[in-house]
Amino acid sequence: MRTETLSSSKKTIVGVQFLFVAFGATVLVPLLVGINPSTALFTAGIGTFIFHLVTKGKVPIFLGSSFAFIAPIIAATEEWGLPGTLAGLTSVSLVYFLMSALVKWQGRQFLSRVFPPVVIGPVIILIGLSLSGSAVDMAKSNWTLAFVSLACAILVLTFARGLMKLVPVICGIVAGYIVAVVMGEVDFAPVAASPWLTNPVSFTTITHFQWAPFLYMIPVAVAPVIEHIGDVYVVSAVADKDFIKDPGLHRTMLGDGLACLVSAFLGGPPETTYSEVTGAMSITKVTSPAVIRISAATAIVFSVIGKLSALLQSIPKAVLGGIMLLLFGTIASVGIQNLIQHKVNMSETRNVVIISVTLTMGIGGAVLSSNGFTLSGIGLSAIIGVLLNLLLPKTKDGSEEAQEE
Repeated sequence: MRTETLSSSKKTIVGVQFLFVAFGATVLVPLLVGINPSTALFTAGIGTFIFHLVTKGKVPIFLGSSFAFIAPIIAATEEWGLPGTLAGLTSVSLVYFLMSALVKWQGRQFLSRVFPPVVIGPVIILIGLSLSGSAVDMAKSNWTLAFVSLACAILVLTFARGLMKLVPVICGIVAGYIVAVVMGEVDFAPVAASPWLTNPVSFTTITHFQWAPFLYMIPVAVAPVIEHIGDVYVVSAVADKDFIKDPGLHRTMLGDGLACLVSAFLGGPPETTYSEVTGAMSITKVTSPAVIRISAATAIVFSVIGKLSALLQSIPKAVLGGIMLLLFGTIASVGIQNLIQHKVNMSETRNVVIISVTLTMGIGGAVLSSNGFTLSGIGLSAIIGVLLNLLLPKTKDGSEEAQEE
């Protein structure tokens, strides 16, 4: 279904659904690191609007709390306190700004040389598969609830027509939530205790600046920056548009960097592109940036309504986990499609080596650690893939050049 044919009411419903998809991860990060979840919702909404402003409203991306910073924020808070840590998080923006300038300076040829399909494809696959563990962990807390939400979402996606076909995620969550209430798995006490209105913003968190946490966070930003590149490629594939060219990767990085900077000053965690929402776009076929902006506005509204935020937080993680089992798999499938569409020659030893090592290190959980600096997951795997692509000799039959076009 073409997004242009959707009425305003349908766009609103789908936009709210996309926030439901991102909600669990967005509030989970602050809960784990000691930040107010309402603040995270608020900064996610503001950050998404900043991103859309910088990218001329063309890229359907939602920004939310970054999982890559959970461990670093916890460690930094123990060392320098939360105010010092939040001040240090401003360095994340610096990495984005420098990468944005580099891409602007070198242009698309730089991306084609450093991030060809043989590198981007497995990175996209990893974006989905690396999150699959989180989905299973959430689902296994109550497989009955996870199965109900997953089955309902699949049935709606497969057999529904009209508006219902656009909201399989909401249908799955509602079905799972109803069953959870019947099973007594929902605690309404926090909802009753929450105020109707709450202030989501904390302007007093950054009270002083320290170089130590600032420098500590710079290497950590490598992983989300590289993941950002992969996500933009994913969104381009899902929307069937070349966002790397228009409005340009330098603009998407600049937008993400500014969102991280504003979030730090408002007391929130760093923002990153959300694969969950991209997965929802993939299965609903709704890729309108306007719909994503509705999600952002809804996040801001939810952040100031205390009882509503508490009600959403009462959704059992198994219900959300069941939905994630579907969404994260769609991201991995986009990576496979990327390799096929760009006709990556799998009979070439060079390509097999790059893809194999990238996937093995990412799925296997390889970690590079030295003197307090740690690089792992997608970031480490992507760097290994980039290095292999640059170092391994290219074939002379032109196949590599064909891939880059």
